[in-house]
Amino acid sequence: MTILGLILSLISGICWTIVYISMIRTGFKEKTYSMPLFALSLNISWELIYTIKGFSTCITNIQNYVNLTWCIFDFIIIYTYFKYGKNDFKETAFKKYFIPWSILIFAMSFIIEYGFLIEFGESTSKSLPLVSSFIETSLGAWYSAFLQNLIMSLLFISLLFKRNSLLGQNRTIAICKCIGTLTPTILFGIILENNLVLILGSFCFIFDLIYIFLVFKYISISKILN
Repeated sequence: MTILGLILSLISGICWTIVYISMIRTGFKEKTYSMPLFALSLNISWELIYTIKGFSTCITNIQNYVNLTWCIFDFIIIYTYFKYGKNDFKETAFKKYFIPWSILIFAMSFIIEYGFLIEFGESTSKSLPLVSSFIETSLGAWYSAFLQNLIMSLLFISLLFKRNSLLGQNRTIAICKCIGTLTPTILFGIILENNLVLILGSFCFIFDLIYIFLVFKYISISKILN
C-alpha cells in the first residue's frame, strides 16, 4: 500500500512538474499564457495555502516540498499571464480592466480555497496512516484540488476553442496533465476510498481525454494547412 501510494504520488508529481515547465517554456516562446485565469488563480491559491499549512504542521512531509516547487512555477506562469494576457482582451475598451479584473479573480480564488480548508477536517480513511508522510491529509485540500482540476480540464478545452489554435498548448501539457490527475484519482479515490474524489477525478479523466483528442486534432489540421 505505502509503496503503491508513493509510486502514484511520484508519477503525479513528475507529470505536473513537466506540465508547469512546458507551460512556462511555451508561454515565453509563443508570447502567451498557457493556463486559463480561473484555473491559474485557484492553482496558486491552493499551493500557497497548503505549502504554508504543510510546513507549519509537518516539515518532513514530502508533499510540502512538491507544493513549494509548484508554487514557484505558478508564479512564473502568473508572470506570463500578466505580461501577455491583455492580448486576449480583444476590445480595447476592456483592456483597462485587465489588471483589476485579474486581481479580483485571484482574491476570490484564495478566499474560496481557504474556505475549503476551514470547512473540512482531516480525512478519516483507515489507510491514511500508510501514506500520510507524503500526501496532504486535509479533506479540504482533496476536494478543492480535484474540483479545480475538473474546472481546469473544462477551461483548457474552452481555451482551445476560444483561440481556435494551439497557442499556449501542446501534446506534452495535454498528456502529462491527464496522467498527473489520473494517478492521484486512483490513490485518493480508490485506495483511500473517497467517493467524491473518485467522481471528480473520473470526470477529469473523461474531459482530459477529450482535450488530448482535440489537441491532436488541431495538430493534424495544422499539418494539413502547412
